[in-house]
Amino acid sequence: MNPEPVSAELNRLRAEALPKGVVSATTSFIASAKNATITDTDGKEFIDFAGGIGVMNVGHSHPKVVAAAHAQVDKFAHTSISVFPWESYIRLAAKINEKAPGDTPKRTMFVNSGAEAVENAVKIARAATGRPGVVCYQNAFHGRTNLTMGLTSKIVPYKKDFGPFPADIYRIPYAYCYRCPVGKEYPSCNMACVGLLEQAFENQFQADRIACLIAEPVQGEGGFIAPPLEYHRMIKDLCESKGILYIADEVQAGFGRTGKFFAMEHYGVEGDIMTTAKSMGGGYPLGGITGKAAVMDSPCAGGIGGTYGGNPLACAVGLTVIDIIEEENLCARAADIGARVRDRWGAMQKKFPQIGDIRGLGAMMAMELVEDPKTKKPATALTKAYRVKLYENGLVNVIAGTYDNVIRTLVPLTIDWETLDKGLDIMESTLAQVIAS
Repeated sequence: MNPEPVSAELNRLRAEALPKGVVSATTSFIASAKNATITDTDGKEFIDFAGGIGVMNVGHSHPKVVAAAHAQVDKFAHTSISVFPWESYIRLAAKINEKAPGDTPKRTMFVNSGAEAVENAVKIARAATGRPGVVCYQNAFHGRTNLTMGLTSKIVPYKKDFGPFPADIYRIPYAYCYRCPVGKEYPSCNMACVGLLEQAFENQFQADRIACLIAEPVQGEGGFIAPPLEYHRMIKDLCESKGILYIADEVQAGFGRTGKFFAMEHYGVEGDIMTTAKSMGGGYPLGGITGKAAVMDSPCAGGIGGTYGGNPLACAVGLTVIDIIEEENLCARAADIGARVRDRWGAMQKKFPQIGDIRGLGAMMAMELVEDPKTKKPATALTKAYRVKLYENGLVNVIAGTYDNVIRTLVPLTIDWETLDKGLDIMESTLAQVIAS
């Protein structure tokens, strides 16, 4: 008699121990992982195109990350920066200040997550301006805390039944060229979507009551929507004319993912404040808020902080992550990965009209699936079936988009070409399977 798979026992225990609101994209349980390959508790291997939702830019179990973590564990685990500071926090902050776009002197503080980073960025913007309002975008995702849920666009599953949300939050359409909010086509549109912010000043909110506008350079959970390269500069200029601070949310797009260290480098924009997390910590919980020194110094002494922010283990790994990105030239590699994915998907698009759009920057690539390329009706059911079948065929992937109809790549930037190509082979053969079924 064959023994019961470990996953079967764990799934039974999970059903008893976890609330139903905690979901997983797979029914497997990870046992180990190396670079871009995950092995589950039953011994099956998967190619990882999810990267822990954009966290593993330097791959799973990178030897230098493992060594840095071990070295720190042997020293100490915690004191809290507000009690007894440590070297890696200070050195990582200095390194991020150096890497941040723009020449203005910067300051950085650390927290535990992207949502916490956004919360603090808004607090700092309000302190710096003396204004309460925040402008955000349709299709945006900024977190799951109360304030960040208010900034996040999608209702299900992120906001359903969790209100009320904070006041003084205002939403405008994003530069989503495939589904243009003003019904035009780029570049003949002359960036008409920028005018939506100007219109909002007239009929939605009072500009001199707005502390900040927050934007993802490439929208993540919204479907990897990368606006034209003029967009963020034009929006930033408009904000500056009204005394509104610009928060660049680099939580998912940062740390080499788009082919630049930070995605706003593509757009030539220096945010007044920048939020980071995910791949900065190489798998350990770490978020950051970086901003112009005058802005970051606005809160009173003790006004920003947190018990676990900038955990010593996470900061030690964070320094190592930056070294790996630089030493292994992962920004250039991200651009190469993106080009390889775009070429392959472009060939697939000729076979499958259900691939309505291919977009992204660097390795932050997405394909949007539709029922009909003319109507662009979102193919939600097809996309969900595709993700499930990809998992069955040995590839881990997570979907995105307001309509759950976007397939995205968040592969480790250290992935070898053979594994990447094998994953793309699985994507092509699986899409054919799902469409035919």
